Amino acid sequence: MKHLVLAMIVGVLVGCSKEQTEESVFDQGRPDVTKPSKPPVKTEVQIEAANKTFAEIKTMAEAGDADAQLVLGLMYSIGEGVEQDLKEAVKWLQKAADQRNAKAQYMLGNMYNKGEGVPQDFKEAVKLYRKAAEKAGAFAQYNLGIGYAKGHGVLLDYVAAYTWANIAIANGIDVKKFKVNKFKELLEKKMTPEQIAKAQELSKEMVKKNPKLINK
Repeated sequence: MKHLVLAMIVGVLVGCSKEQTEESVFDQGRPDVTKPSKPPVKTEVQIEAANKTFAEIKTMAEAGDADAQLVLGLMYSIGEGVEQDLKEAVKWLQKAADQRNAKAQYMLGNMYNKGEGVPQDFKEAVKLYRKAAEKAGAFAQYNLGIGYAKGHGVLLDYVAAYTWANIAIANGIDVKKFKVNKFKELLEKKMTPEQIAKAQELSKEMVKKNPKLINK
């Protein structure tokens, strides 16, 4: 029951923290946990409830519960039930990520990618995205593709970028909302037909070799 409640809270917080960005042609659609849209004004009752939830989550997080640590990090990142503190967000997301929590690895990757709460570090972001991607994280898979397309944290590799975009699509990412096909079209303009064919085949081979890339 506890983990069901935490899962519901995660869904709400992640939903509140996503936004569509268009900083460059290869940044379209990156969900960003650190820059949520302005939340509606809360009533005193809602504020009291949020504060109570925060206290309960913090107690569980301090006891070592990875899901609670993820939720606590998200609450700090958007200022839910507590004053926004990106350094504290990183601290608790790191704790959850160290326990192999895929959502925390992805969210922490975003923090490193943007330099929010930590010095910007593309290599660390890619490292975290890859860990989450290997656990069927569609957003992490897409962001890993973007990293390859821009050469951020990894060597520039359009084949790898296209491959991970394909896997994210197979994993159910919202193609229209996050403009994944547009991303692929931009890549295709930089790739040879042979490279595109190679990426198509590679994505199939990777999923066949590691079925855990797809969330079933």
